[in-house]
Amino acid sequence: MSPKKQPEKEKPEKEKAPDDGAALAHEEEGEKALGKELDKLRDSAERLSKEAHSAALELAEEKDKYLRLMAEYDNFRKRSQKERENIYSDVRGDTLLRFLPVYDNLERAVTAAGDEAQKRGIEMILGQFRDIMASLGVTEIDAGAGEKFNPAMHEAVMHVEDEGLGEGEIAELFQKGFRLGDKVLRCSVVKVAN
Repeated sequence: MSPKKQPEKEKPEKEKAPDDGAALAHEEEGEKALGKELDKLRDSAERLSKEAHSAALELAEEKDKYLRLMAEYDNFRKRSQKERENIYSDVRGDTLLRFLPVYDNLERAVTAAGDEAQKRGIEMILGQFRDIMASLGVTEIDAGAGEKFNPAMHEAVMHVEDEGLGEGEIAELFQKGFRLGDKVLRCSVVKVAN
């Protein structure tokens, strides 16, 4: 027997290798396209970053305006409230000031009254008047003899030489002065020692 011949293996045909030039060209096109996309993304990211920065600045500016507006409104509200309180106090003070001549006349009537019953009646009216004034917050200004002269609360209409009194002391009270809280309604009219 003869040795069988083994069939020859078919040699595969040489695979055709792709053209290296075409592949490179294809890769370069892909890289260029990818590069263009990356450039677009960078531009877009840069644009968005600028827009975000611009928006942040605008937001900070609007927030600052808002805070300033709120502070201004708060100041306006406080100022308005204080003005309303001052208006009330001023009107009350002006009204009470108009009643002070009545008070002065009642005091004069007490000293001038000859009849005891009449004097007692006027004193009662004067007492009611004082109670009403006190309930409204009106107080007398201290201006008795020996008190120190204060130009903010006293009006000097005369000077007298008196060795028994020190310089700038009140010698005599002519008309009582009144205050409403810290506000002077009417100064006390006094004689002051030199």
